[in-house]
Amino acid sequence: MIHAAEWVANLSVIGHFGNYIMDQKSNIARTIPKELSWLAFNERVLQEAADPTVPLVQRVRYLGIFSNNLDEFFRVRVADVRRLALFNPPTLRDQYLLILDEIKHKVLELQQGFDRVYRDLLVQLRKKNIYLINETQLDEAQGEFIRQYFDNKIMPELAPVLLSERTELPKLADGSINLAIKLDTDVGVNYAILEVPTERIGRFVLIPQPRGSRRKVLIALDNIIRYCMADVFRGVFQVNSAEAYTVKLSRDAELEFSSEVTESFVEKVERSLKKRKNADLVRLVYDANIPEDLLRIISKGLGLGKYDSAIPGGRYHNSKDFMSFPNFGKKSLEFKPQPPIAISRMAKSNNYFECIQQKDVLFFYPYHSFDYTIEFIKAAALDPAVKSIKISLYRVAEHSLIVHGLLNAVKNKKEVTAVLELQARFDEQANIHWAQKLVDEGVNVIFGVSGLKVHSKLIQVVRREGHSDKIYSYIGTGNFNEKTAKLYSDFGLLTYNQEIGKEVGKVFEFIKYTFRHPQFDHLWMSPLSTRSKFVSLLNQEIENAKAGKKASVIIKCNNLEDKEIIEKLYQAAQHGVELKLIVRSMCVLNAGVPNISETIESISIVDRYLEHARVYVFENEGEHKIFISSADLMTRNIDYRVEVTCPVYDKDLQKTILGILELQWRDNVKARSLRADCYNQLKPTTSRRKIRCQQAIYSYLLAEEAREKIQAQQSQVTS
Repeated sequence: MIHAAEWVANLSVIGHFGNYIMDQKSNIARTIPKELSWLAFNERVLQEAADPTVPLVQRVRYLGIFSNNLDEFFRVRVADVRRLALFNPPTLRDQYLLILDEIKHKVLELQQGFDRVYRDLLVQLRKKNIYLINETQLDEAQGEFIRQYFDNKIMPELAPVLLSERTELPKLADGSINLAIKLDTDVGVNYAILEVPTERIGRFVLIPQPRGSRRKVLIALDNIIRYCMADVFRGVFQVNSAEAYTVKLSRDAELEFSSEVTESFVEKVERSLKKRKNADLVRLVYDANIPEDLLRIISKGLGLGKYDSAIPGGRYHNSKDFMSFPNFGKKSLEFKPQPPIAISRMAKSNNYFECIQQKDVLFFYPYHSFDYTIEFIKAAALDPAVKSIKISLYRVAEHSLIVHGLLNAVKNKKEVTAVLELQARFDEQANIHWAQKLVDEGVNVIFGVSGLKVHSKLIQVVRREGHSDKIYSYIGTGNFNEKTAKLYSDFGLLTYNQEIGKEVGKVFEFIKYTFRHPQFDHLWMSPLSTRSKFVSLLNQEIENAKAGKKASVIIKCNNLEDKEIIEKLYQAAQHGVELKLIVRSMCVLNAGVPNISETIESISIVDRYLEHARVYVFENEGEHKIFISSADLMTRNIDYRVEVTCPVYDKDLQKTILGILELQWRDNVKARSLRADCYNQLKPTTSRRKIRCQQAIYSYLLAEEAREKIQAQQSQVTS
């Protein structure tokens, strides 16, 4: 078995970001450009694809995640930089052009690393009798199957367009695979472009093998079209030879809203979504072997400018399709299933509300099942004592059981309010669909807040108990989405705390009436108080450190980008506050810089589950203050979104969260350092014991559940 350090050393892209940061130390770089920090995160994903200790098919899927991430990066982040370069005065324009050049340089390096990993994986797959072949490797029998498949399934879906330097290029869909084609025909050289219909057919086709064969042979849809290229143009002209090269576009994903007052917000979003299809080009990726004349026609037809990224790549693009790469081998080629841990007091309870009254419930998905949250909504929908349900929805599943629960609540005469964020990027169309469905069924739908995205994860259930109304609240770090809850690690808190419940109600009131600025004693709410509350607690830790008391802060988030918060963290470190940062993606803070951040420790964890939870822990002289949050430490989350951060008061639940964070901090298998002197390298450790936190957390929560069962049994015996 190859040790992880060995394969890391073999990737030339590894270490480049670290070198960049080290070069900046002489200039005392206080922060890292956020775009480069994000690319460093995607490099960590690529490391997982390269890691031979990861199951083989999962490694292929990591290539898909890497590619999908990169597509979104260009559509969102590079598009932002491009806009800044276009619309800023010349004095500022150069710095954005420099960032665009640096991005292109880094992406080319990463693409080279991707190609090396891909070639290695093809070899490894063959060793497991899984063959991903191209059109030149088909034998006669396979070729016959492919031609039949092409005629029956593919040919009816194709719509090629002939090109010349005088014709306008057709609008190419964002993210689609297109074949740029050069033809030698009976009437001379012709050019064409053709969209590969992967959305309707799928990317990979399994070729039948002789009976008894252990081989599984796959071919990509684009290679089937290459094999049958002459048939694409039959009836038009005789094709003597054909060359086809993959090209892919990324377009600006920013929505543009008009100021037309007669339009509803839904209409504005819908119209803006239509514009997105024709949005500005941000990136062209093309096969590096494409002939110059064909590339010239494509580039000219696209109107490629100096602010656009034209990136040569390999033969295949849209590797995001590898995210669903099929496993035709043994189960060991994928991650071993990890069944959710039962929360016995919820599972055995005949009444969820009584269960929550007795003690707060903390979920940590996907270690716990999201079904508990769905069942809570269903129970609220049916319970005769429940008067109303309010929920904030950002991204929901395609067939959302949460939404179905809300619709059932309406049928059971409950007052149901759903805040539906129509600007949830890339889920806008789905959310418009759900909004229409909810409105049609009688749900009171609020379409977010003008100028703010509603990103909070809240449920409020009001229930009549005795002679008064009582509130049950859910505050989470992740979306109400049963699909992503199996892939993303997130916290969710169910509480009967009436003061928190009333403040959750205030959040919903703010969303409806933004001119009201409520006061909060427990929750933090962006954009009103998240910054001030966080800084206040950090200042208290600084004061404790100055007084010689133990002072520490643990931050776990997806992105750390806000400059004001970062400067305050530098100040805290310089006064002796112990800072531990666990940041999955962008970390603009430059840890390990002498006299600035040399005492700050920062890591990132990439493993089978996406680390999505946000947790903020303050030492508070041994009486920890622990918060879970929907908000990352980004300016947009703090100042331009509706976000909620909630304290966890229950001591047992605090202990559980601290135990989880401790295991994550001790990870020496999947944790990478974000310090300048060893950036993106596996976290240095002197321990001989291997700790992979996502496995260790599963065992830890199992043990916690077993302990709680024993305590419950002892309590019953005593009573």
